[in-house]
Amino acid sequence: MYNSSFKVDNTLVAIDQPSYFIADIAANHDGDIERAKNLIWLAKEAGADAAKFQHFKAEDIVSAQGFAGLSEQLSHQSTWEKPVFDIYKQYECSRTWNQELIATCNEADIDFMTTPYDPEAVAMFANDVVAYKIGSGDITWIENIINIARVGKPVFLATGASSMADVMRAVDAILSVNPNICLMQCNTNYTGDDDNFKYINLNVLRTYSERYPNMLLGLSDHTPGHTTVLGAITLGARVIEKHFTDDQTLTGPDHGFSMTPKSWREMVDRSRELEASLGNGVKTIEQNEIDPAVVQRRCMRATRDLKAGEIITKQDMEALRPAPTGYILPYESERIIGLRLTSDIAKGDGFPITMLEGEDA
Repeated sequence: MYNSSFKVDNTLVAIDQPSYFIADIAANHDGDIERAKNLIWLAKEAGADAAKFQHFKAEDIVSAQGFAGLSEQLSHQSTWEKPVFDIYKQYECSRTWNQELIATCNEADIDFMTTPYDPEAVAMFANDVVAYKIGSGDITWIENIINIARVGKPVFLATGASSMADVMRAVDAILSVNPNICLMQCNTNYTGDDDNFKYINLNVLRTYSERYPNMLLGLSDHTPGHTTVLGAITLGARVIEKHFTDDQTLTGPDHGFSMTPKSWREMVDRSRELEASLGNGVKTIEQNEIDPAVVQRRCMRATRDLKAGEIITKQDMEALRPAPTGYILPYESERIIGLRLTSDIAKGDGFPITMLEGEDA
């Protein structure tokens, strides 16, 4: 089984709570710890709940020979000016930075997270992260998925470039040792192309909710702007991850499709408005509609001066605004036709609801 809510440090993540926003700094530190620390502060100011890094060692995540064997660099890597292995090496998040990054997150009052890409990184942060993120590319590495889940921290599982069979296999692996999972729809294309909107497939969130009722859902996204974020929240996602930078024009591998502090703040603000607008699903007259309901609705009003003792006919009443509480509404009008008035009613006055109590008079 799995939990329908869980705490990430002191924050409750649940369907009836505000969405939890993860700013993925990833490689946007550009190999500079001071830049990494500054991005943490900027993420906090922009409204992020967590600042996330990616901890990998080039030799433990990619095969230089394997990529050299490809006829050409593929996907977003086709624009890289260096071999894939060299780029990964250049943008490693140095493990000598760990305590400074953690201390900066504590000082900024933002959660520290990472995506660990090797067992050493998993163990290294076991006492420091509030949750782990598993990247889409590792969804088939079940051994490490279980290794991460076994630590006992909440697990955010991205599911880009995956089949439903891949997703179910990974979910089963996590749930075998840990009930705290957030299942995140993702499209693993990092080009930042507008064409990617056709492939984000947010309705997969519906599929996930049908397969795993009440499981926490999320979106790990690389499309421009925040359109998909609003759509995902509407469909039930309550964890949102986007890449974060302070300058999209920089040359690092992640800058171009990242959010900036300004666009991130806009995303969070619009998301909070959307969350407020979703409501609880119960159809009722809302508190801010009580007065408008009076002035916009109609009640039955006398078309002429009526005296006590007269028999009410259809011609004696018409539906007019306003409709204060306590008067006959149009759908009730047939029930008072033929009743005898017990008091005078002036032209334009409403017929009181108390008349229904004497329908048999």
